[in-house]
Amino acid sequence: MVTFLSGGTGTPKLLPGAESVFDPADTTVICNTGDDVAIAGHLVCPDLDTVLFERGGVLDRERWWGIEGDSTETHDELRALSEEAGFDAGPRYLSDERQIEGRDLARWRRFSGVGEFMTIGDRDRAVHLFRTSLLDEGHSLTETTERLADAFSLDVSLLPMSDDPVATIIHTPEGTMHFQEFWVAHGGEPAVEDVEFRGTDDLERGGRNDSAAPTAAVRDALAEPVVIGPSNPVTSLGPLLALDDVPEALAETTVVAVSPFVGEELFSGPAAKLMAAVGVEPSTAGVAESYPFADAFVIDDADPTDLGRPTVTTDITIDDGEDSTRVAHAVEEALELGREVP
Repeated sequence: MVTFLSGGTGTPKLLPGAESVFDPADTTVICNTGDDVAIAGHLVCPDLDTVLFERGGVLDRERWWGIEGDSTETHDELRALSEEAGFDAGPRYLSDERQIEGRDLARWRRFSGVGEFMTIGDRDRAVHLFRTSLLDEGHSLTETTERLADAFSLDVSLLPMSDDPVATIIHTPEGTMHFQEFWVAHGGEPAVEDVEFRGTDDLERGGRNDSAAPTAAVRDALAEPVVIGPSNPVTSLGPLLALDDVPEALAETTVVAVSPFVGEELFSGPAAKLMAAVGVEPSTAGVAESYPFADAFVIDDADPTDLGRPTVTTDITIDDGEDSTRVAHAVEEALELGREVP
């Protein structure tokens, strides 16, 4: 049994090779839901869907987002209507009052469909409609994800990190914004002052004080050996690590992390800016600092970082299935080293 933690594209790129090393029937993938966003009332779960579409064989691998060959007629018409009606094309975040009304799981991340700022394909949108409809029927996000996994014939178990709302909020000099607004609408350009995982800190919600928690299924999966793909440790893994008892669970099992850096050079994404904003060195050393529970690491052959923990080196570039398989074998070797750590 093995459990992968997934946020962004790092772990999804690793999964094709992982199936030749780890039996898919014994593999669980836990996905970050802090990036989820509600647009026009429909819950979009980018990290869950990237794994869903990749394992389902329909992912657009050029963008690592959405369904390959999908049309965008509904999105295009929404944009055209917004322009013709005199609205700006940018994201329209609902008011603070409307952020905490209605469906609990959508809290703090509600956007209008007017000026839709994320390109959502038509088949992709059907997934969001299906998900939201099941949620409205009373199913949990875990149950809904299981139904979608069955529909896409997944060979691994796919879990959201929580059935409770968590929203990754980026604090900038211009104000706060949801991560998707920061990354998609503004291309990650705003300066970052801090990062907040709203929903993990006992905020008042609907007349009660509580914080998001991992599900029972997530807790069970975290008892198995854990692999963290080459992900952004702040916004891709941070929301999961902010949940009650998750760091403690990871400290009790064998954990291997793949660095998304070669020394101080990042492969892609906003990790360096976000790590610096929260006071962590943007480097492989900073990734290790973010994962104090990790027993072993996989880093690049050219990475000179001495982590003081068991390390397996390889070319960590993942551009195709052969690359993915190479890194997955390095992960397997690192897990064996990690098991030997007292």
